[in-house]
Order: sequence, then C-alpha cells, then structure tokens
Amino acid sequence: MGRAFLVVIDSVGIGGAPDADTFFNGDVPDTGANTLGHIIAACATGQAEEGRSGPLHVPHMMALGLGAAVTLAGGQAVDGPVPAGTWGAATEVSRGKDTPSGHWELAGLPVPWEWHYFPDETPAFPDDVVAAVCKAAGTAGILGNCHASGTTVIADLGAEHLRTGWPICYTSADSVFQIAAHEEHFGLDRLLQLCADVAPLLHDMKVGRVIARPFVGDVGNFQRTGNRKDFAILPPAPVLTNRVQDAGRAVYAVGKIGDIFSMQGIDEVRKGDDRTLMGHLGDLIRDAADGSLTFANFVEFDSLYGHRRDVSGYARHLEWFDAELGALLGQLRADDMLVITADHGNDPTWVGSDHTRERVPVLVAGKGAGTLGQIAFTDVAALVLEHLGVAQ
Repeated sequence: MGRAFLVVIDSVGIGGAPDADTFFNGDVPDTGANTLGHIIAACATGQAEEGRSGPLHVPHMMALGLGAAVTLAGGQAVDGPVPAGTWGAATEVSRGKDTPSGHWELAGLPVPWEWHYFPDETPAFPDDVVAAVCKAAGTAGILGNCHASGTTVIADLGAEHLRTGWPICYTSADSVFQIAAHEEHFGLDRLLQLCADVAPLLHDMKVGRVIARPFVGDVGNFQRTGNRKDFAILPPAPVLTNRVQDAGRAVYAVGKIGDIFSMQGIDEVRKGDDRTLMGHLGDLIRDAADGSLTFANFVEFDSLYGHRRDVSGYARHLEWFDAELGALLGQLRADDMLVITADHGNDPTWVGSDHTRERVPVLVAGKGAGTLGQIAFTDVAALVLEHLGVAQ
C-alpha cells in the first residue's frame, strides 16, 4: 500500500486570505500580509541579504508549484518553472490564525468554537487562573502576567525567577498560556506537572494550549531548551490521525504534532529541532510501514524567524528546507505521496510579532502534474485519506 507524508512548514503563508481584514497585529489589520511573497520580494531587491545573497533559491518547491500557488492565492507574479507537481492554495475558515486552528482544519476538523484570548494588558490573567497556578506550583505568586516574547520575558524576569522560585507566565495574540521555568532551579518535571495540572482549567475557558517553556543558563545568558511541551485542548471529533489509525494503519508524528492533537490517533512520536526532524522524516521515508501516515511539523520557520521578523533568517531556512527536500523526493517510493503545506502565516516584513492571516500552499509530490485550484484546508485531509484508501 502507498504511504502518505504530510509536512507542515509552520507559518509559510502565501497571502490572499479573503478575511485578512478581520485579523490584526496590534491595531493593524493583516490585509496584504504575504509571508512567502514578501520574502521573495525582499530577496529579489537585496533587502534580505544578511547571511545570504541573491533571489530566494527554492527550486524543488518551485518545481512542485510553489510560485504558481503564490500567484493563485493573492495575485503576486512569481517567476518559476511550469509545475511538475500538483499544487493549489488553501483557505482556512476557523476563526484563528494559530497552530491548533490550522492543524485541526488541515486534519479535517474546523474549530467549532471561538478561542479565548487574554487581553493585551497587565495583568493579563484573571485572578482564578493566577490562584490555580500558584496552588499547583506551591508558590505565593507568578511573574509576568502579560503579553510577551518568550525570549524577552526570560531575559527580563529570569533573575527574579531564580530568586523567588515563581513561574513566569505570559501569553500572546494566540490562544495560549505559557509557563517558563528554569530546568534545574525550578525543575523540568515540576514544570511539566504544573502545566498538566492547570491545563484543564484553561481548556475549559477554550484556551487552545498551555505551553511549558523550560530554559537553562545563568543571568544574562538564559536559553530555552528543546524540552518544550504543548498541552493542547482535545479535538472534539475524530481527525485525520484517528481515521488512519482506526483503519489499522500506523501513524507517525514528527515534531509537535503529537502535542497539537493530544496524541489522538498517533502511534509514534519523534521530536527535536528542525534539523533533527529532517533526519526523522528521512528515516520514515525509508522505513515507515506500508499504508502509513507520517504527519510532520517544522516549527522553526515560525518560532525563530517569523515572530522575530527576521527576513534573511526565514529565507535561509526556506533554502535549507528546500535543499533537504530535494534529497528526500528522490527516496519516495513509486506509490508514495508527499504533501507540503502550512498552518497560517507569519510575515517577517509585517508589523508586530504575531501570526498573519493568509492562505497556504498545497504542494503534492507523487500525483503527477496538475492543479488543485483554490481549496479548503479540510481538502488536505481528504487528499491524504483518498491516497491511503481510508474512508472519509
């Protein structure tokens, strides 16, 4: 039986969302945001040459139809070859521009509720949430209690965290409650247990994720570690992974997929940074069981470059991914299908530091040349299920 590989390049949007004017970074609507289109333009004009030079070089994704998808999504003309893959642009309907909304919908389940977001003010959290965190942590208070960048907040509050032992709690424009703590002074197991203990309260409020953000180091040199864990709200209905697993097939999760879906329908998880994840994906292309689904997320486009508004870093990461992809495409079996898509945008040329509402590319290797046109996020799940011969 043929296998399916669904690869999410986190935040690589392509503009054109019809409802972008109803989503905001601060008080600026996302109208006109275009993560990939603006990176292509910045590279072409020399505005993204720190650590790289010349036009954006992603020949393997371009051959699959990436440039054509950008044009289809928002009208921006992109030079590229006639696509040899099957390609399209997908539009989201869930009222969110975040990880759970995008991934759930790609897996066939639009989010059936409005997420809860915390106000951009200090304090950001209601008293009952603060009290629950303090009780679970065994502390007299918390630090932060605001919207913040994860790297900035540990630099600003890390020393006080070491002195008091209080957890650092913060949020963003996404529906998240994040808790940062030092792996050694506070304890990694203690942090993970704290997040697990308070997650039910936050989930009842329809907060999408409670995220453990461990860090290490000394004052002036704090660094987040790879032991992040997302405690996500449980999908309220079966998703792609459930359907494939229920059909008796193996489901492999690469990256944060297991956390996003609360391990629903997942047999095996492989984690690490993006370079490690690329190795895991290559191993699974070689060894994954017949008829299986591998669902992967490469998060560093978003976490390291989109939120930090690093155009050149984002461009370099796209070029790295594309070079690795070229090697993987040659290893696919004749009856395999590999789909590359994204969950939302995070335009590094945009104002603010939050995600941007955009359409996303859908690039398919293993189905020959053709166009999907403008499709829904949920059509991605249908494409995978059809390939695997699993009932929808």
